[in-house]
Amino acid sequence: MKEAYLYKKLKTKQCAPHRAEGSGAWVQCTNCAHYCLIENTQRGICGVRENKDGKLYSLVYGKAVAVNIDPIEKKPFFHFLPGSYSLSMATVGCNFSCLYCQNYDISQDPKPNKPISFFYNLSPQEIVEIALKNKTPSISYTYTEPTIFLEYALDTMKLAKKAGLKNNWVTNGFMSKEALDLVAPYLDAANVDLKGFSEKFYQEVCGARLRPVLETLKRMKTIRRRSRQGKIWVEVTTLVIPTLNDDEKTFKDIANFIKNELGEETPWHISQFCGAISWKLQHIPDTPIETLEKAYQIGKEAGLKYVYTGNVPGHRGEDTFCPQCGTLCIDRTNYIVHRYDKDGKCPKCGEDLDLIL
Repeated sequence: MKEAYLYKKLKTKQCAPHRAEGSGAWVQCTNCAHYCLIENTQRGICGVRENKDGKLYSLVYGKAVAVNIDPIEKKPFFHFLPGSYSLSMATVGCNFSCLYCQNYDISQDPKPNKPISFFYNLSPQEIVEIALKNKTPSISYTYTEPTIFLEYALDTMKLAKKAGLKNNWVTNGFMSKEALDLVAPYLDAANVDLKGFSEKFYQEVCGARLRPVLETLKRMKTIRRRSRQGKIWVEVTTLVIPTLNDDEKTFKDIANFIKNELGEETPWHISQFCGAISWKLQHIPDTPIETLEKAYQIGKEAGLKYVYTGNVPGHRGEDTFCPQCGTLCIDRTNYIVHRYDKDGKCPKCGEDLDLIL
């Protein structure tokens, strides 16, 4: 266990005045936007942060549930180190409970307050050593939500930076301001899931709220603009689920938010849903390609320079075209990447392609 970096100790009456004084010490986790109030011996919503006699502990520090070498495009990142591989790692647990989660076996496993029973004992130093041995230029904190294993991730990120590696998060964006401020100096890129664009969708389908995600996205872009050491490259992903978030208004709202609040250079990935591998939505059919193409067109009409379709190998929506002259600059098929750019610029007209190389 590792004592949490972000929490407050509370007096019993502050958080639960109906409880007796002797009922145990309470804490408030300030790690994510749930800001859980946690009684002694209990855990927060994520299932991996527990109050032990008035101190909050991470139960997953050094306990990796998955460690793999993946193409960076699998995250997906299309403008951050394109064509490279990344050491990807995660622990169990998540602060969301998305009905369509495809990694529910590890994200939801500790929710009933079960013991953390399956993992690899790997220290932050060992994670970095694996990345260096395999010559991956970056480490991805992914598969589940990296915010819930912040201590493990942050200690790894600090060592990775010293070793010349880059760090990226694949995140739901539901982190607290305190958490983002803590990791920002070591975070090079983030792909943030913008799962829908209504509070109703977030509450009923994800067990969370929309506004904190929007605030995280805006803060990430602000950090990128104001701090040289804390630059964060941001990409956005939306998994399109038939009948739940596949309407034209949702597409327009997301596209306009990205354009107006994050900037036209921010890539938007529109991914196909597969019900067969989801947690609780097996009855919903896969997203029609026509729906993805409609969202793609809406994104382009909103003024976004880079819009991509996902989970449809071979579709031209996976490729990067010059936003100025339309020349094919990066071809992608099944994570096989062919780059035709010249040092991040269009080979025909010289337009900057907003690539982090």
